[in-house]
Amino acid sequence: MGKALFIAEKPSVAQEFAKALKVSGRKGDGYIESDQAIVTWCVGHLVTMSYPEVYDIKYKRWTLETLPFLPGEFKYEVIPSVKKQFEIVKGLLNRPDVDTIYVCTDSGREGEYIYRLVAQMAGVRGKKEKRVWIDSQTEEEIIRGIKEAKDLSAYDNLSASAYLRAKEDYLMGINFSRILTLRYGNSVSNYLGNKYQVISVGRVMTCVLGMVVRREREIREFVKTPFYRVLGKFSLEGRTFDGEWRVVEGSRYFQSPDLYKENGFKDRNRAEELKGILERESAVSMTNELSGSNGMAQQTAPAHQAVLEKIEKKKEKKNPPLLYNLAELQNDCSRMFKISPDETLRVVQELYEKKLVTYPRTDARVLSTAVAKEISRNLKGLTRYQMAAPFAQEILEAGSFQGIEKTRYVNDKQITDHYAIIPTGQGLQNLGRLPQISQKVYQVIVRRFLSVFYPAAVYQKVSLVSAVGKEKLFSSFKVLVEEGYLKVANVPSGKKEEDAKNAEEKTDDIQCDAAFLACLQKLKKGAILPVDGYEIKEGETSPPKRYNSGTMILAMENAGQLIEDEELRAQIKGSGIGTSATRAEILKKLVNIKYISLNKKTQVITPTQLGEMIYEVVNASIRALLNPELTASWEKGLNYVAEGSITSREYMDKLEHFIRVKVGGVLQVNYQAALRSRYDSIAGNYRKGGK
Repeated sequence: MGKALFIAEKPSVAQEFAKALKVSGRKGDGYIESDQAIVTWCVGHLVTMSYPEVYDIKYKRWTLETLPFLPGEFKYEVIPSVKKQFEIVKGLLNRPDVDTIYVCTDSGREGEYIYRLVAQMAGVRGKKEKRVWIDSQTEEEIIRGIKEAKDLSAYDNLSASAYLRAKEDYLMGINFSRILTLRYGNSVSNYLGNKYQVISVGRVMTCVLGMVVRREREIREFVKTPFYRVLGKFSLEGRTFDGEWRVVEGSRYFQSPDLYKENGFKDRNRAEELKGILERESAVSMTNELSGSNGMAQQTAPAHQAVLEKIEKKKEKKNPPLLYNLAELQNDCSRMFKISPDETLRVVQELYEKKLVTYPRTDARVLSTAVAKEISRNLKGLTRYQMAAPFAQEILEAGSFQGIEKTRYVNDKQITDHYAIIPTGQGLQNLGRLPQISQKVYQVIVRRFLSVFYPAAVYQKVSLVSAVGKEKLFSSFKVLVEEGYLKVANVPSGKKEEDAKNAEEKTDDIQCDAAFLACLQKLKKGAILPVDGYEIKEGETSPPKRYNSGTMILAMENAGQLIEDEELRAQIKGSGIGTSATRAEILKKLVNIKYISLNKKTQVITPTQLGEMIYEVVNASIRALLNPELTASWEKGLNYVAEGSITSREYMDKLEHFIRVKVGGVLQVNYQAALRSRYDSIAGNYRKGGK
């Protein structure tokens, strides 16, 4: 009987497989071997696509005559820096005594691609190949994955999608970067005073650049508009509160062109006019006076009154949020801890490799039914984690985890490769040795996970409508009466107040205490409410917010929402720009090539002058690259290949046609003269005193 070879994506993962399999034999150079099995590893990618000059030396020099570059067969080569490990792996894959290969690279498109390239270059033939697909690196999950390993051919469509993604990025990058550099590189470099400027273009990164530049221009072009609200100052049992005027049918200002939305005016004079009307119509007609013991007159009635026209009492529930996928976690970590998406991915990957959490590169925010049925294991494990112990114990004792599979937190249809990121309940012995930021991120994941086993938070709300003649003043109050999941959902932060503010949904409700709410609830329709007076509150419209690293990741994930065409938007629903595994790296690359700037303290993203100039070049020549429609559509196409809905050939035909058409379009027209004026316009925003 032959040996089984287990190949992991990196050495640390291979160690976990060896431990689970009890492979404790001799350690060779680049592998571990026992009598029954061998465990080896890649070091990330061992093989890559060859540069164009490998096909023909003529492609080494960038010329218009050699474009478009569309090879019929693609060439690959071993990465020189990891050649030694490749040769070790190649030898093991082809050893005569190895009859079964277990592919244990990361369970996703990229992990599949890593192994397939190695097997292709190693010339693997006549071996049984089985795919291990796991959601965590716990011993139980590794053993389960090996027992349930499917034939590698079951993942052929995923492999095809991975190859196509690489070919797409390769061909678009080479062809579009070369032709735009040849056409416009000199104009950009001359303007900036650089020796040479490559115009780097990519299917995903150029689209992201477009989003950043467009947002910045929206902010620049935004003109603040003042508006004026009128507030009544009410008194009730020694407390004061505001009532905001809003226009309703019957108001003398109903459908007035002077209105700013429903609760204010564009012009202060109109607000002053309304204030005067309210003061007159709410004035108390008679002042009751009594003589005090000192003989002085004492006013016992307010100067103004309003009539309580309507009181509404209701309870409002706020359910726990869905679990974390990578994008949501990256957004929260950017907001709470001011760390970049690639740093968050690095941290959560480390947590995964230390067995603390499940697979991080996931787009799902729910659990699978199978996992939900065994979730008590995760909870029992968390009873050994100090922060979580009382909550986990409470959940287990109450049995609130039972039936979780019937809730919105479990949905097999919303899971493609992996379910949401959750704590395994294992690996806790490793947690204390990790950096503080890793411990904080782990706690955030744990709190989100525990939240779903708790009931909704419940608020008691009271809404008042007060009448002054034809005009109405609105007040709304709420108080938390049942904490529910909120008692576990709090997150660690150095800026708790700011985070709470940011996390809180925008609302007009006034937070109040239970005692004052009880006072409000005693009020009856028709009650007379004292008004201390009226004031005009000036506000102004706000420009759109700049993306930060977290909101940018979410925008990339939800790029389909930016598409105006309703039919196309529906078609690519669920498809974004890039994948959970690549988005952080794309942002990092844009920063590295100086197309965008990332403020490390705030994580706010802005374009650079160079980035805006590149935007103008692309906008003039291959505009489609800047639009989410194109990028998301290509990503959807890759998903269709992975599902088996379309063939690789169909996808490649469309890709090659697109490249031919766009390259041909750039060759036909030269926009250098027109771009010069655009560069001048951009430069004004970056001169001294600007950014």
